[in-house]
Amino acid sequence: MIITPLTKLLGIRVPVVQGGMQWVGVPRLAAAVSEAGGLGILTALTQPNPDALRTAIHETRKLTSRPFGVNITLLPSINPPDYEGYARAAVEEGVTIFETAGNNPGPLIKFFKSNGCIVLHKCTTIRHAKSAERLGVDALSIDGFECAGHPGEEDIGGLVLLARAVKELKIPFIASGGIADGRGFAAALSLGAAVSTRFMCTVESPIHQNIKDKIVASTETDTVHIFRTLNNTARVFKNKVSLEVVAMERRPGGAKFEDVRELVSGTRGRKVYENGDPDYGIWSAGIAVGLIDDVPTCQDLVGKLEREVEEIIAQMGKLVQIQSKL
Repeated sequence: MIITPLTKLLGIRVPVVQGGMQWVGVPRLAAAVSEAGGLGILTALTQPNPDALRTAIHETRKLTSRPFGVNITLLPSINPPDYEGYARAAVEEGVTIFETAGNNPGPLIKFFKSNGCIVLHKCTTIRHAKSAERLGVDALSIDGFECAGHPGEEDIGGLVLLARAVKELKIPFIASGGIADGRGFAAALSLGAAVSTRFMCTVESPIHQNIKDKIVASTETDTVHIFRTLNNTARVFKNKVSLEVVAMERRPGGAKFEDVRELVSGTRGRKVYENGDPDYGIWSAGIAVGLIDDVPTCQDLVGKLEREVEEIIAQMGKLVQIQSKL
């Protein structure tokens, strides 16, 4: 067994966390990850309202008796979701582990901690991580520049970011971004971190098989950043739509969000996962797509990660040889 501060904190067997993913973190996937020994996470905003989240929690409990969490991500929005309603619904349904992300998480963190919950918070910088630590979170997800979705605006790769985290932070943290195999898992553990991995491309993931096959066929060069000029950088899959957005941002005078709104709409992104057309809209992908070459069950994926990391750690131990002092 791989025992870390995170496995002890969360009551899980393997230090692997399936982070919240919009349209992907649904009961079937979250339960499968938890059953495999990691921590599955439901994405609250994938559900249309707090009552639907309650139903999703009930469905997850039918599939697993092991710990799972709920993600609530706070992002700029014209019509903000009912964040408080989602949080209250999950706590009332007995969820005790939460992943928070985004802007101004203080009130949510305070609410969860006042109800005796464990809080993991996603960060892309050490200063934000230390701020969340002061707010009383129990663990952090440190997202390097390689990650899918929003990597922040400072462009710091995971290797340096995690090494800084070891020096600066007093609480456990999860490595996120660019990790999809045993070698990445072992590297993360050597830096004191657990792992958030590649569960989007598993049998239990709810996305269309065409998209899973596209991920398997892709390389580490098949992602692109959008919204760089809008100071809201997001790493997404490189397709016709994302390249059109980038071209609009690069034109003289740049682009306003209103110019690209229809191209980047969440509805179009969700349809990608439903209809299997990788060029239909914007969808998140990290450069770890270059490391993904199959579509296993969550059980097989976690088991393989465990075996690989144990073998790698054993081999690394052989690199250290005691030199005779004679």
